[in-house]
Amino acid sequence: MDDTPPPVSPATLKFLARLVTVLTATMIVGVVVIVALLVIRFSGEERTPPLALPESIDLPGEARATAVTLGDDWLAVVTEDDRILIYDRVSGSLRQTVDIERQN
Repeated sequence: MDDTPPPVSPATLKFLARLVTVLTATMIVGVVVIVALLVIRFSGEERTPPLALPESIDLPGEARATAVTLGDDWLAVVTEDDRILIYDRVSGSLRQTVDIERQN
């Protein structure tokens, strides 16, 4: 028995060569577009302004912060002793204290 594969027609070889060339060109164009978008995105002059935050916040007593979150004009600090302290985001003055009740 002869194990040689059947010959491939020249038309099929030309088609495969063109297909590989087109796919290579597509990948190159895709990489160039992605790099260009990243450069445009990270080198733009439009920067988001820094957040308006108070210089410091005084936590009452021996409270220790475990989490912080920001709202439009407020700053909330969750403490270890199960309280949420809500401060004014610009002045840093305490607006409200919320006690968290634990459920057993």
